[in-house]
Amino acid sequence: MPSVVHEFDPPERFVAGAVGQPGARTFFLQARTGRRLVSVALEKQQVALLAERVDELLDEVMSLAASVVPAVAPLALDDTAPLDQPIEEEFRAGTMTLSWDGDDERVVIEVYPIAEDDGDEEAEPVEVLLIRIAPAAARAFANRALRVVEAGRPDCPFCGGPIDPDGHLCPRANGFRRRDP
Repeated sequence: MPSVVHEFDPPERFVAGAVGQPGARTFFLQARTGRRLVSVALEKQQVALLAERVDELLDEVMSLAASVVPAVAPLALDDTAPLDQPIEEEFRAGTMTLSWDGDDERVVIEVYPIAEDDGDEEAEPVEVLLIRIAPAAARAFANRALRVVEAGRPDCPFCGGPIDPDGHLCPRANGFRRRDP
């Protein structure tokens, strides 16, 4: 068992957010209950995958049993506020697990730090972020997380790569910049 478990069952607020300008953003998962605040840094792709998998998990649970899983996030749970301050990174996310607790009808998310390469593959992680949230809150988390990811640089319509504010060398155009008409 990890020596430090940051457990929120349930958190008052659990969100994904980003700090910085598009192209140079740092992404965070943040959980808060009262004055207790935990921020974990992670990659943009991890945020996107977690949001997609949370939605997939809830869709699967909804299709298998008559439960309390909403098809869409309730508007009352829509969270557009910025990340809580201060943002102090507890650790950088490595492995994440996602599961459904059928007894409590809750989504369980565990986030472990990036494993230090010390040769011991069986070493226990030092800490973990453990989140247990209701299905409606999980839908709201996934919606916000996808909005945060999509708020970055626009994708090139030809190659799919990100377009920086100072331009984009598109490989599909053999390195030439497209000119605006």
